[in-house]
Amino acid sequence: MLKKTLLVSLTLVLAVGSLAWFKRIDLMLGLVKLKTDREFTVAPNREIAWEKGPQTSATEARERPPNIILILADDLGYNDISTFGGGVAGGRVQTPHIDQLAAQGAVFEQAYAGNATCAPSRAMIMTGRYPTRTGFEFTPTPSGMGPMVSMVANSLDNGLPPGRFNDSGAENSPSYEEQGLPSSEITVAEVLRDKGYHTAHIGKWHLGRGEGFAPMDQGFNESLLMASGLYLPEDDPGVVNAKLDFDPIDKFLWARLNFAASFNNRGDERFEPGGYLTDYWTDESIKMIKANRNQPFFLYLAHWGTHTPLQATREDYEAVGDIKPHRLRVYAAMIRALDRSVGRIMATLEEQGLAENTIVMFSSDNGGPGYIGLPDVNAPYRGWKITNFEGGLRVPMFVKWPAHIAPGTRVETPVAHIDMMPTMVAAAQAAPPQGVVIDGLDLLPLATGTGADTWSRETLFWQSGYYRVVRHGDWKLQVSEHPDKAWLYDLAADPTEQNNLAGSRPEKLSELLALLDAHQASARKPLYPFVAEMPVAIDKTLAERFKPGDEYIYWPN
Repeated sequence: MLKKTLLVSLTLVLAVGSLAWFKRIDLMLGLVKLKTDREFTVAPNREIAWEKGPQTSATEARERPPNIILILADDLGYNDISTFGGGVAGGRVQTPHIDQLAAQGAVFEQAYAGNATCAPSRAMIMTGRYPTRTGFEFTPTPSGMGPMVSMVANSLDNGLPPGRFNDSGAENSPSYEEQGLPSSEITVAEVLRDKGYHTAHIGKWHLGRGEGFAPMDQGFNESLLMASGLYLPEDDPGVVNAKLDFDPIDKFLWARLNFAASFNNRGDERFEPGGYLTDYWTDESIKMIKANRNQPFFLYLAHWGTHTPLQATREDYEAVGDIKPHRLRVYAAMIRALDRSVGRIMATLEEQGLAENTIVMFSSDNGGPGYIGLPDVNAPYRGWKITNFEGGLRVPMFVKWPAHIAPGTRVETPVAHIDMMPTMVAAAQAAPPQGVVIDGLDLLPLATGTGADTWSRETLFWQSGYYRVVRHGDWKLQVSEHPDKAWLYDLAADPTEQNNLAGSRPEKLSELLALLDAHQASARKPLYPFVAEMPVAIDKTLAERFKPGDEYIYWPN
């Protein structure tokens, strides 16, 4: 009887303790929400007054330097678009406008993000340089996100190893606004602006907001900035939301974000966007194009879609049909909006007589995340965003330039985000930055076929703290300290990374380790330390239970 009483008492204590723990988390998330509401005032929507270029042109559009449009999606999975034979929900939701863009230009069949998280990729796109040169190695996170996400993650009973948070490192790091790409770096926007281009940024930035870091400090004449990350207010009658109870990042974002943009400042003066964020960025991009149709322009359209929080318009949600689960239907609707954006941009170029001599580049900042609980986003590749398996690094990369690139061009050579900056600079016939080492290469010889036989590069690198990767030829090596492991793959024979050869090919392992060490030998230190280490299952989404024997990595950020 005594033992039974003790057991009942212990059970009650544990139940009360668990309830108190979860209430504590809810309370802290509530405080984050309260802090956000108090910290930021969001004014009503305002009309954007884009600078107007010449009303008439001294030369025809086809005779000027090419306009350049870079459309960058966020967290778009390789299998989210139908270009490669896939598409959301087993292909039920197609992406005809993105497919058309790809078909009308060059498709890079082995294209890689600069990093498996967003901000370092964006820095490499802007500069053409590895983080070993810039020091911009980790993705900045808002204040409080690291410890909150770690605490929530460790409270979830999903079987994953515990997350880690470095309090001292966080205390000694710059503020979120000051964690940016150094102003000493020369961006593609600076090069093109100095060449006479009108340069405009619309959407996400994530390269710092303090003085010297914001888009207008880094070469853009104008910037319509995503000041926060709700696509629509949570209670908007036209929005359909999908919250992910199994994802600590999602929980933080719903508490921290609001519906806000800013124009030509560092995000200090906020106002409501004029509609669903993907459509709003597109509306304003079209206005900018029309305002500057008579002069060369560079538009960096950095979409937030399809990053969480998952929010779709009710119209798109109804249009994609009865897809289950609910989060997949919302996600499919978000893909539909992204595809519509690409179609509207392309149609505007045709209407304005600019299509022939406008370069349109399309990519994603990294692969799709496993934390949204959708297993097919990166199929057929293994892994997710926040891993350096192919699923985290493989991205679509398309370049359309009707004046110079033949429709249906396919390029098998491995390329990466570091190549986008020198490609845009070369297309504009601008001088590359002097006294600066550019790691990327001009992709135009591969896309046009002119000089492709002399285009040569064998090796690409990736890194996030102690988790480092090299691809040399068709061989790819990943090494980490947590867990202490190496993954070696022959991508020619095993593109989905199923057969780890680290134990059976010691000579190849040594060769690639030497390349990693040489790359790291002259590296500058990161601008700020990583403060969180997130456990990520390689072969399961966060909605699935992790079991002993499942492979995982820790991602330092």
